[in-house]
Amino acid sequence: MTKMKVLYFDCSSGISGNMTLAALLEIIDDNEYFLNEIKKLNVDGYKIEISKKIKNGITATYVDVILDEDNHTHRHLSDIYQIIDESLLDDNVKKLAKDMFLKVAEAESKVHNKDLNEVHFHEVGAIDSIIDIVGSAILINKIKPDIIYSSIVNDGYGFINCAHGKMAVPVPATLEIFKNNKVKFRQIDIPTELVTPTGAAIIATLAKTYQMMPSINLEKIGYGAGSKDLEIPNILRVSYGEILENEEIVKIESNIDDSNGEILAYTMELLFKAGALDVFYTPIYMKKNRPSYLLNVICNILDLKKLENIIFRETTTIGLRYYKVNRTKLERKKGTIKTKYGNIDVKIVKLNDEIFTYPEYESIKQIANKNNIPLKELYKLVGN
Repeated sequence: MTKMKVLYFDCSSGISGNMTLAALLEIIDDNEYFLNEIKKLNVDGYKIEISKKIKNGITATYVDVILDEDNHTHRHLSDIYQIIDESLLDDNVKKLAKDMFLKVAEAESKVHNKDLNEVHFHEVGAIDSIIDIVGSAILINKIKPDIIYSSIVNDGYGFINCAHGKMAVPVPATLEIFKNNKVKFRQIDIPTELVTPTGAAIIATLAKTYQMMPSINLEKIGYGAGSKDLEIPNILRVSYGEILENEEIVKIESNIDDSNGEILAYTMELLFKAGALDVFYTPIYMKKNRPSYLLNVICNILDLKKLENIIFRETTTIGLRYYKVNRTKLERKKGTIKTKYGNIDVKIVKLNDEIFTYPEYESIKQIANKNNIPLKELYKLVGN
């Protein structure tokens, strides 16, 4: 039974960069860590104020990046990448932050019909947005969740003023990020922008799926306040806790009677590469006594939609069945044993006080081919 650490973003009031930063700061409960890490960017011309605000009776953290009067530089993507690459930040932080910025650049490129490297950032090129995105990456790297979920993202309606004039909500860059990254969103009856392009890029990078909160043992809750006062609490709520992986396992089934063996074999390869826990076919007979195959896929519920898309795209099926299942997993770990033919990768499994060792097929196949010996001889070397 595998335990997973989870972050759940409740975006019922939208999401922005500073709201994300504030909510995650409440999760780690260590402002000094963040302030020391962000200094590794080696940029100046700003100061950070961290305070508390009350939104509709809820106390939340508010992060304000205050720029010097002459520090309103707008940058290109390459300028931002250079700042990140030349910093002393952890490599994981650099990669995550650059992924977020790339999503914004791709959206701006499409909206303004410019080459990616020619996009001139406005909202996200300024230091405050750089702090928001890089800071969020710093805190995610500190928390190190195994997986991140999000609710459906809510945005408002109406018009706002921005660098290019008056824009409809959701603004074009935010919509483009939603489209490019299959972010699930909807508009609600709040007449203003709830999701900034920065916030859209952050949730598009972090969220594995968009759904209601799964069964979770909560450990911490972080509230990040937005700047506006609205009819609803203008906060981003982020929950941190633990789930059991086997509570979220799904079995997918489909009867397939008109796909050939090559297509089915190729589909199996794609499903495994996409994260399926197991894939197998069972010969069956369908109506009119046609010989067919029953496709069975075991997967984590988070991968359900992704695997469904592969099955529909690659096979001739037009319908699937799926349902949650329970399973029991023995404690296991990977290892290596030395033999006269070389090292063999193995799986070490524990049942009560007994230990069993099983060779990894690809490992012993490679050694068998290299040494021209029967596969069964290598199985004997491994033991039980």
